[in-house]
Amino acid sequence: MNVGQILSQKGGEIIAMEQGCTVLEVAKLLGERRIGAIPITDKGKLCGIMSERDVVRGIAIRGGAALADDVSSLMTRAVITCTKDDTVYDLMKMMTERRIRHVPVLDGSKLVGMISIGDVVKHRMEEAARENEALKDYIGQA
Repeated sequence: MNVGQILSQKGGEIIAMEQGCTVLEVAKLLGERRIGAIPITDKGKLCGIMSERDVVRGIAIRGGAALADDVSSLMTRAVITCTKDDTVYDLMKMMTERRIRHVPVLDGSKLVGMISIGDVVKHRMEEAARENEALKDYIGQA
């Protein structure tokens, strides 16, 4: 299975914020939507990602004043991305090696989705359940 198949099961909603917003605005959206990271765009083009960890790190360094800062002061600019054609195995390997939990999905330079570690775990659990049922059916027919 590939990333595109997970996205099609997950749905097409993309939650992103434009560069120029504040850290507080991002933090509010993270809390309201119960998500762990938000892609940051500049006129629709991916330019960074802001995670809960980035918010916490900023507050630890600057205190509450960090919340008034522009998101660009804390966002991760060197964003690790994937494509819809990447395999789930490659995505899991990348997330594990890079110690990241959220990966924006690009089609060329266009942001088309976001995959979280939760999405990957859900997929693997469903896949394992299907394999388990197939083995039970196979053994039952023998």
